[in-house]
Formats: sequence, C-alpha cells, structure tokens
Amino acid sequence: MTRDEAWKLANHWVAAWNAHDLDLIMMHYEEAIELTSPVAAQLLGTSDGKVVGKASLRAYFQRGLEAYPGLHFRLEEVLWGINSVVLYYTNQKGTRTAEFMELSAIGKVARVVANYSA
Repeated sequence: MTRDEAWKLANHWVAAWNAHDLDLIMMHYEEAIELTSPVAAQLLGTSDGKVVGKASLRAYFQRGLEAYPGLHFRLEEVLWGINSVVLYYTNQKGTRTAEFMELSAIGKVARVVANYSA
C-alpha cells in the first residue's frame, strides 16, 4: 500500500458514502468481511458490535443510511501500512471516527475496527 493508493481508496470510500450509494460502498468489501463497531452494537442491539459477511454488512449499512438520512463524511487524514489503512474522518454531527481497515491480497477490505470520539 502506497500513500497514493491509500488516499485513492479513502477518497473513493468517502465519496460513495456521501452519495449514499450502497452498491458503490459495498464494492470496497470482501465477501468474508468482519466489522466491529460501537455503532453496529447500538443499531443492531448486539453487545459485541460485530457484523460478519457481506450480506450482513450490506443490511447493516442500509439500516444506517436509513437511520441517518443526512449522513456526510469529511475526510481528515489517511494513514497507511503494509496491508491496511486508517481513515480518520468527521461526520455531519462533528463526531470524529477512525476506521482501521485491513485489506485482502486484492485490495478489498477484509476487516474493519471502528472507533469514535463520542
């Protein structure tokens, strides 16, 4: 992963979310995706906040888009590693979020851990 590749992924990901385009959002994820998020715990009523599999992730994201019709992200920073990126962004409410994304060999997101400021 290079700096340019990381920023390209991040900008494309944010643009897909800001367009509320679920198909475009889902293009970034592997079939066996695993996401862990406090927002998932809240929206899905689970204690572990885990979403496993692309179909489950799509359903969760659909629910999130419906729950937050004004959803909008502003990308603040992108950090990159060997096979991972961290997207640091602010949402429409001013909440700061950092999402660690581990990438598969083909550059799709295989694992996400989301962290929030509030």
